[in-house]
Amino acid sequence: MNVGAYLDAAASRRPDQPAILDGDDVVTYGEWVARSTRTAGALRAAGVGPGDRVSILMPNQTAFLVTLFAVLRMGAVVVPLNTRLHPKECAYMLEHSGSRAIVFDPRLAAIVDDAPTEHDVVKLAVPELEAAAAGAAELPAADSGADDLAWFFYTSGTTGRPKAAMVTHGNLAFMTDRYLADVYPAGPEDRCLHAGPLTHGSGLWSIALTAAGATHIVPKATSFDADELFSLVERHHASQLVFLSPTMIKLLLESDAAATADCSSLRFVGYGGAPIHPVDLQSAIDRWGPVLCNIYGQGECPMTISMLTPADHAAGGEHLRSVGRARDGIEVTVRDDAGNVLPPGGVGEVCVNGPVVMRGYYDDEQATADAFRHDTYHTGDLGRFDDEGFLYLLDRVKELVISGGSNIYPREVENVLVQHDRVLDVAVFGIPDRHWGESVVAAVVADGEPPAQEELIALCRDNLASYKKPRWIVYVDELPRSAYGKVLKRELAALYGRLADDGGAT
Repeated sequence: MNVGAYLDAAASRRPDQPAILDGDDVVTYGEWVARSTRTAGALRAAGVGPGDRVSILMPNQTAFLVTLFAVLRMGAVVVPLNTRLHPKECAYMLEHSGSRAIVFDPRLAAIVDDAPTEHDVVKLAVPELEAAAAGAAELPAADSGADDLAWFFYTSGTTGRPKAAMVTHGNLAFMTDRYLADVYPAGPEDRCLHAGPLTHGSGLWSIALTAAGATHIVPKATSFDADELFSLVERHHASQLVFLSPTMIKLLLESDAAATADCSSLRFVGYGGAPIHPVDLQSAIDRWGPVLCNIYGQGECPMTISMLTPADHAAGGEHLRSVGRARDGIEVTVRDDAGNVLPPGGVGEVCVNGPVVMRGYYDDEQATADAFRHDTYHTGDLGRFDDEGFLYLLDRVKELVISGGSNIYPREVENVLVQHDRVLDVAVFGIPDRHWGESVVAAVVADGEPPAQEELIALCRDNLASYKKPRWIVYVDELPRSAYGKVLKRELAALYGRLADDGGAT
């Protein structure tokens, strides 16, 4: 059951198969498994044992994949840390997780040095760990059970401190099996380009792709570089591109290389993690063909809630606004506040049952109890099913705007505003209003001269019920985003929360 052993199985089948392409470096499966087993031995010598947490702080590179499978195979718990974290955020996660060690890229040493913890943490820069691994004994894979912890996935959250979703070997094994069965039947002939950070969705993807014996392609840039990605697709004839956020798709489409790059080798482009504007999605379909796949999941149930398939994308229509149908082997329902399952068309909270759902939140009994009400996991997402089983996400429960007793889903308003040819990006959120309870504000990033406020409000009035239109339009240079690209609406709400005190603009 130890998912780290997927690497051993792939290496035993094809030890000379290219496993990792990192710049000019080629690592075979045989070399990868040898390096991971010795790295596990070095971590054991440094005092890491089964069940201990090991944080990993590094951009996409071979060393991440080596360390990831080393930690998994020894029965320890992976705690991936985003490279854009502030030292205080890093310190919190190290302390909260109780990490026994942290493995980090030397270029990020300042973050680690400025992240003090109350308990001792073994700090290992990649060159130091590699030197220790060169002389370490190989460590066989631990006999981990399905319920044993494998991964702490820190949620970005909408309020307060991030929570650590406890993901087990059983969760990851189910995720892997279902990916290869009903998402994409990858094999040794596949070459997958990791566009997203391995510390996030792409790292989960790497487990399934390793089980399939596919080749991982790792960009050299430490941040997203659209031109480099197109170059790597062409150079290595990549068949898969994962895991893209909608922001990354937009940057790819706007790249100078987008019009000329040969992407004919692509068979699958996985994206998700946030809403995508319909205009951008249609542009991507027009550019790359029917290869896009929207995977809806969460750190709490990784990669496995619903899927909008490439065939669904090719069919087009209203379903492009959905996140597809529920995945095989799990139960996805929409429920009201009392826990009752709603019929198609009913709006409620999306809930999930099945082998992919996390064990709970680490060291947070209250958050765990809140998430597992009514004997099901509550995602915090509002949604509805249509009569064909397609799931439409409306918003996060905490981002729902209630104005004058009426529910307003910010995503509906955003989808209208982005239709304007001078609106590059938009975020809609609610602020307190003494009269209405809440009022709607739209923060707009404009292309050139901002359109008149009245023009945008009229666009909403022409496409939505009047009560849904923004009361204010504010213009910003860019939207605040989390380390993983999600818009931080709480920051916008804090910044513009007193607009209602000054009276409305409409």
